Amino acid sequence: MNTYDQGLMWFRRDLRAHDNAALYHALKVCRRVWCVFVFDTEILDTLPRADRRVEFIRESLVELDAALRALGRQHGTEGTGLIVLHGKASESIPALAQRLHVQAVFANHDDEPQAKARDAQVFGDLAHAGILLHSHKDHVIFERREVLTQAGHAFGVFTPYKNAWLRQLDGFHLKAYPAARYGASLAPVPADWVRSVPRLGDIGFTPTNLAQLPMPTGSSGATRLFEDFVERIDRYDEARNFPAIKGPSYLSVHLRFGTISIRQVASVAYAMHLQGITGASTWLSELIWRDFYHQVLANFPHVVEKAFKPEYDRIKFEHGKHAKELFAAWCEGRTGYPLVDAAMAQINQTGYMHNRLRMVVASFLVKDLGIDWRWGERYFAEHLIDYDLAANNGGWQWASSSGCDAQPYFRIFNPVSQSEKFDPQGKFIRRYLPQLAGLPDAALHAPWTAREIELAAAGIELGVHYPRPIVDHAEARERTLLRYAVVKKPLKA
Repeated sequence: MNTYDQGLMWFRRDLRAHDNAALYHALKVCRRVWCVFVFDTEILDTLPRADRRVEFIRESLVELDAALRALGRQHGTEGTGLIVLHGKASESIPALAQRLHVQAVFANHDDEPQAKARDAQVFGDLAHAGILLHSHKDHVIFERREVLTQAGHAFGVFTPYKNAWLRQLDGFHLKAYPAARYGASLAPVPADWVRSVPRLGDIGFTPTNLAQLPMPTGSSGATRLFEDFVERIDRYDEARNFPAIKGPSYLSVHLRFGTISIRQVASVAYAMHLQGITGASTWLSELIWRDFYHQVLANFPHVVEKAFKPEYDRIKFEHGKHAKELFAAWCEGRTGYPLVDAAMAQINQTGYMHNRLRMVVASFLVKDLGIDWRWGERYFAEHLIDYDLAANNGGWQWASSSGCDAQPYFRIFNPVSQSEKFDPQGKFIRRYLPQLAGLPDAALHAPWTAREIELAAAGIELGVHYPRPIVDHAEARERTLLRYAVVKKPLKA
């Protein structure tokens, strides 16, 4: 790579000052480097004014700014930090690059379609001004076409992808980028710039309940969560399935916004996997699934709008007024199936949903209610704090059987048996549906089966305090099998 007098580091989904590929390369090859983040109005304008993701980003930027200032001071430079802009990133980055008279802009890859279109525009505008855009892999271990079949094609099935991923992995792919070593290249923020991260109100947003949730922000929050998880990772393979206990890593939002390095967590998981720690092996597989879905998005971009398997787009889902009513009941947790409703209460109240429950509610929406998976995908995109297009799309297409290596269409989760198996004592249900707390465990999973004396003792009248089921699961299963029968017919040439 060439060397430059002045460069600009553009943070996006990589909000950390350590082990950051683009920051490392910028500091290494430039004499002076400024750092910038843009609150992109082309994204923000589509969001509700109270959005946990925006607040999470804002709080993480405060910490990133402090980290860049501290890194500058360590190398004898005062006044370093983060330039934070509010506007269209596609316009703001070229304008800032020209104002600072840099020769190159550095960023990390983002393969989401909207991001690729933005980056293409920025690349062209920078090139017109004689400025280069350097982009680096940082968000995953392997990306795009780095892991291919023997025939040179992108993988569409997970297990052979995982096997190839593990065969290809070596120490280089897990090695950290020591950006701090070159911190002397950080340049002071221009004197005429506001020296603070804007408040939420400054960019048109209002605070959420994020501060009251067990969801710490920034790299320090990610580090605390990771250290805690490593202490219990040996139990992950079993604990991850039970929403009422502390089983997951809770790092998904931090991996999404890059407040922790994927190389850092994968290297620990891989080392423990080699030691034969089953929980670590299971979690490593989850990290590989993450890479898998990102390479699916990069190589098969049609999945954003259509089924990965074309024949699944022939399925006729429910539509019209009744479908909208069913969907509203699902969104609002009024289906009459406690585990489904508790899960929807969790996402609506916290912006997070346990992974087992994501599968349960997705299966229920698509295969019990007959609603198009894209409706649920959009709802998750609007409400999940850890929303990531590749993983969200992959998960919904998996649940609907239309995606890569998806569950067979005839596999339909029973919401009652899932509840009995993974929340046997009803602790999770009682946490989010306190109106059902008085029911005995045996009746809690299917209140409509409770005896009248049990309902009366719990102070529950079905249809008043808690809804009756909006669909019969056994009947819905038969309708789904008929609906999906179309996928068995060959596509016409």
